[in-house]
Amino acid sequence: MKCIAVYHIRFEDLGSFNAPIEGAGYAIEYRHAGAAPLSAAEWVDTDLIIVLGGPIGVHDTAAYPWLRDELAGLERRLARHRPTLGVCLGAQLMAVALGGDVARRTDSNGERAPEIGWAPLDLASDAHPLEALRHCPVLHWHGDNIILPSEIRALASTRWTPCQAFAVGRHALGLQFHVECAADALEEWLSGHAVELAHAGVDLARLRHDTKRYGAQSAHAAGDLLRRWLDGMTPREQP
Repeated sequence: MKCIAVYHIRFEDLGSFNAPIEGAGYAIEYRHAGAAPLSAAEWVDTDLIIVLGGPIGVHDTAAYPWLRDELAGLERRLARHRPTLGVCLGAQLMAVALGGDVARRTDSNGERAPEIGWAPLDLASDAHPLEALRHCPVLHWHGDNIILPSEIRALASTRWTPCQAFAVGRHALGLQFHVECAADALEEWLSGHAVELAHAGVDLARLRHDTKRYGAQSAHAAGDLLRRWLDGMTPREQP
């Protein structure tokens, strides 16, 4: 079986998801969404596609026209119930492809409020496979919020982020947070997102401390989450 991991910035990779995906029998291939786009056939036929995060936004199509093709590919794939996982930007792209939207994350005063740092999730009572993350702090790193279509409900939330995760049937899962981020990759994230972190006023010492504190637990939970999702997935559904 083949898994294509669609990335937008190189260091935001599969991280802690890599081992459980390979353990489930998938051969992993990385493709940059703009520099090495998937063909129409690949969007539909690939056994598993994982769309990863990145610093651009769903609506940045004027600056990055290839986002339109990525959205179109996701729309075709999801319409055919093909196994798809989205992380952060990937989850936002999935939501838009399903008929939802994305908006700036704001606080109670309506001020823009990026969510960057470690915090636990508030999970729905039937959040399987996210039960693996109950009581486990995860890394949050986003400035936009997912607005789901009315027929899809959120499986997890945090304060001022009403949708931290969602699922469509057993074939599609969107995660706003970064449980895949391995602790030993943090310095790449800190330097790669230095401008964003400075603008957001993030305490890097605290971020390093919390990553050291929670990283191993998060990595274990990430593997458990992926195994639960892959084990519960419907066998290949034909278009």
